[in-house]
Amino acid sequence: MSKINDLFEFGNHFEKIQIGPDSPDPTEQVRRSLVDEINDSPMARPSLEEIHGQVWNTDELQREFRVCGFMAPFVVVVRKSDNVTGTLLFQHHPRFYFSFKAD
Repeated sequence: MSKINDLFEFGNHFEKIQIGPDSPDPTEQVRRSLVDEINDSPMARPSLEEIHGQVWNTDELQREFRVCGFMAPFVVVVRKSDNVTGTLLFQHHPRFYFSFKAD
């Protein structure tokens, strides 16, 4: 997961990119690379917690955040407790969300 820290600034701002139905996605290559890196060796929850701190499954995510949008492996969320907007990463299987970064 060496690219995660380097690319998180990218993830924190992807929701601001305007992509029309006929426009190429300027983030696709970088996101695909990161999706592959995360999902080629998915981690168990304890391993993710050791590296990234708090981890959420889908039910926990829905209780704590409102999801605004996603472009794998990033999810833009608003934390319900304080209305802070931020970005999470997620792995597909097992599905866990991690590495919350507030905007």
